[in-house]
Amino acid sequence: MIDFTSKFGRVVKRHLNEEYFVWLTTVGSDLTPQPRPVWFIWDKDSFLIFSQAKAYKLKHISQHPKVAMHFNAGDERADEGVIVIIGEAFIDQSAPPAHKLPAYLKKYKTGIAGLGNTPEEFSREYSVAIRVTPTSLRGW
Repeated sequence: MIDFTSKFGRVVKRHLNEEYFVWLTTVGSDLTPQPRPVWFIWDKDSFLIFSQAKAYKLKHISQHPKVAMHFNAGDERADEGVIVIIGEAFIDQSAPPAHKLPAYLKKYKTGIAGLGNTPEEFSREYSVAIRVTPTSLRGW
């Protein structure tokens, strides 16, 4: 879906590789947008996010699977590096736990320790995998 060979695609790829979090916006039961920063990895062709089992975003996704995602702008005036992703989210019951994904551990090992967790404890607390498949992309 994302053409990583275009100029904009290379900017997107850099953000996917370098950004620590992405803003995930779900839609609440009252149809109000609910943005929140989440940890993620880019896994082949989709975002993989882990959530606590009682987080509202899971209920939102089950009711309204269309989501939006964006990174912070590349500069303070948002003249460049603006990326908005629209996608379909679902609970991925086939995903391994976070602590069994080398890419996730490499990226968030320090953050997990900062929460006072071992990787295994983190996986127990953030036990629900959310996968977001992009359906459209825009930005500059």
